[in-house]
Amino acid sequence: MKNSPYLVALYLAIIFAGLLFALPNVLPASVLERWPSALPDKPVALGLDLRGGSHLVLEVDGTELRRERVRNLAEDARRLLREDDIPWRSVETGERGLAITLRSGDQQDAAIDQLRSLSNPVGTARQDLAVSRRGSDGIELALTDEGLLQSMGRAVEQSLEVIRQRVDQVGVSEPTIQRVGSDRILVQLPGLQDPAQLRALLGSTAKMSFHMLGDASSPDGIRTLRDSQGNSYPVRNSIALSGDRLSDASAGFDPQTREPVVNFRFDRTGAREFAAITEANVGRPFAIVLDGQVLSAPVIREPITGGSGQISGSFTVQEAGTLSALLRAGALPAKLTVIEERSVGADLGSDVIRKGVYAGIAAFVMVFLFMFVLYGGWGLVANVALALNVALTIAGMSALGATLTLPGIAGIVLGIGLAVDANVLINERIREETLKGKSALMAIDAGFRRAYATVMDSNLTALIATLLLFWFGSGPVRGFAITMALGIVISMFTAVSVVKVMMLAIARQRRLRTIQIKPLLGFRPVPDGTQFKFMKARLAGLGLTALLVIGSVVLLFKPGLNFGIDFRGGIQMEVAVAAPDDLSRYRGALEGLGLGEVSLQTMGNEGRLLVRVERQPGGEVQQTAAMDKLKAALLVVDPKASFERTEVVGPKVSGELAQAGVIAVILATLAMLVYIWVRFEWPFAVGAILTLALDVVLTLGVFALTGLDFSLTAIAALLTLVGYSVNDKVVVYDRMRENLRGLRKLELREVIDLSINQTLTRSLYTSVTAFLAVLPLAVWGGSAVASFAVPMAFGIVIAASSSVFIAAPILLFLGDWRGRRGLRMFAEEADDPSVQPAP
Repeated sequence: MKNSPYLVALYLAIIFAGLLFALPNVLPASVLERWPSALPDKPVALGLDLRGGSHLVLEVDGTELRRERVRNLAEDARRLLREDDIPWRSVETGERGLAITLRSGDQQDAAIDQLRSLSNPVGTARQDLAVSRRGSDGIELALTDEGLLQSMGRAVEQSLEVIRQRVDQVGVSEPTIQRVGSDRILVQLPGLQDPAQLRALLGSTAKMSFHMLGDASSPDGIRTLRDSQGNSYPVRNSIALSGDRLSDASAGFDPQTREPVVNFRFDRTGAREFAAITEANVGRPFAIVLDGQVLSAPVIREPITGGSGQISGSFTVQEAGTLSALLRAGALPAKLTVIEERSVGADLGSDVIRKGVYAGIAAFVMVFLFMFVLYGGWGLVANVALALNVALTIAGMSALGATLTLPGIAGIVLGIGLAVDANVLINERIREETLKGKSALMAIDAGFRRAYATVMDSNLTALIATLLLFWFGSGPVRGFAITMALGIVISMFTAVSVVKVMMLAIARQRRLRTIQIKPLLGFRPVPDGTQFKFMKARLAGLGLTALLVIGSVVLLFKPGLNFGIDFRGGIQMEVAVAAPDDLSRYRGALEGLGLGEVSLQTMGNEGRLLVRVERQPGGEVQQTAAMDKLKAALLVVDPKASFERTEVVGPKVSGELAQAGVIAVILATLAMLVYIWVRFEWPFAVGAILTLALDVVLTLGVFALTGLDFSLTAIAALLTLVGYSVNDKVVVYDRMRENLRGLRKLELREVIDLSINQTLTRSLYTSVTAFLAVLPLAVWGGSAVASFAVPMAFGIVIAASSSVFIAAPILLFLGDWRGRRGLRMFAEEADDPSVQPAP
């Protein structure tokens, strides 16, 4: 048995390329500036939760878009009928179209022919407007579903372009602006920590128009609009001049009053039309309207022929700058509603990075020392693979252009503990082969070969849970899924392929006749050849589990889960204040705002105050208005207060996130059921899923008992635990299946006890390594990852125990049930002479 030189060269090339991609993450910026352009030079991008900034999810208001389309359709229909001298009695607007009543039914056919010209094609065989008869003198125009869908798509694409132009106006570097789903837009702006300014910049449609004022006798009708001071104006419905004709806008100051104003200029056509309007209406007032609000309503003193003008309206300097930026970028095609808003201060982001790095280093050191103590020099080989796993995971993120988030750091740290799982399994297999008397090279080859299927099964189950988390998760939680998936895939290369090459090379170079994998101190926590009778204690284990499950269910009802803002909606803020311990001072100011239940708590010794407010009645607009009230009240109490993190989640998003979380956990469980059923047999699948359900209930009990936030991060913990729990059970099941095939004379109870004893060392060691990886996150990770790390630490203990005391007894019960009916476990393979019993 020798290593193929081509295979070794391939592995070295992959490792070298990976290190090249990872290197920019540790080099200073001054070196990267002189870095050769042919080499990778992009470090992993940091998420907003690590570098600070604002995150908004905007939704195109489909109802308003439809109403706008209907209003435009009504104006176009009147114009066409008027041009063709077809009189009508009424034009009534509805939710999805028009109902027109003509004065004479004789002209119905002619009117229909004209009105069909308003329809536009959708695809090759569809139209966006359906025109049909209504009675003998009526016509109905209805917007089609295909047309509405096309209008929504166009509105989102146009909104994306307008938002990009608006963001360019304020000079934000490296913005992320992308479409999410069919009607939403994600905007992430690093460094911009004022969500109010961002909302004003992005949420306004900025549809500007010029209208003459009128009265009840105006032929086109009037509507009453107000200005920012509450004054009412009778504005004519017809638009005298559209804001689309603006060519430039800039903030300035009135030379006489020194108040902020917005100066604007029309293009050539607009200047000509504006001159004609002002010349024909000298002495009459006209209104400048923006998004349904009157900015100003001056009286035309003389014709304005220069093509420019000025808007004054008691602006602040910032408001004038924002309005000029909006006008320069152009109007949005439809109203955008902020349905999710989050912001993180730069200081808080750097603090989170520091804690994450410390936790990662601590986890690596503890796992490194544990493996070295357990396996001596061969443990160092596994540690080399572990270091490569971390480096290649970071390299993979750089190559893919992935973003590193706080949950992503947690994924890397947890991956440190899970990556050595394969090495523990392989080392224990090699020890077993050595005890059979095989030579060093034969034991290494057999150990890797016999462990490979188990390693693949355990990693695939973890990968299934991770992929579901990516599919149903959002934002930073997806970052966790990406790092976990990369770590799992890369560990298959480093822990299996690379380690095998290294072990074979060492064995051949040292001319080892036998391979001795011994602990550094000569002491093994679990001695070889244990014969614990686990099934004798099955009733005690099941009874204790039943008590714990009942207790967890009771805790789920009272006090219940502490649902985070992701699932219940509302407002959550972390505020750096001068006296975070003086809660009564802040509570008195906030409880009088009429915002419902306000929760305040200090955040340990971090010098920050955590403020939570329940979801406000109404939609997303009411949530953001409440947040502005909270900020103003807190600044009154402490003018130097700094808002380190703000989160606003509306009812629509919170409901969707909760639904996605439940679906993800259910699908993960079903996926595990199918996988184990296919790979093993239905008794194994049933035993694993019942145990998995109990593991989830017990972990939910931990959430209820500790009062930790149950948020998207908690769903990430549950799905990770689902994968880990099944991973642990697959290893035990794989040994049971192997023994059932080879040891046909033993009773099922004896086979189960033997299999658990054979895998006891692996189960104990991998549980300890995973626990050591999570422990630093729970201790030093801070409140941001507490709802992931603390339940995971408990969950690891729960999963390891349930494999022995729940899954195995269930399998024994089902096996006995099959035996009483004349069925056997793996009967179809029992007579295969190639199957050898495990020792």
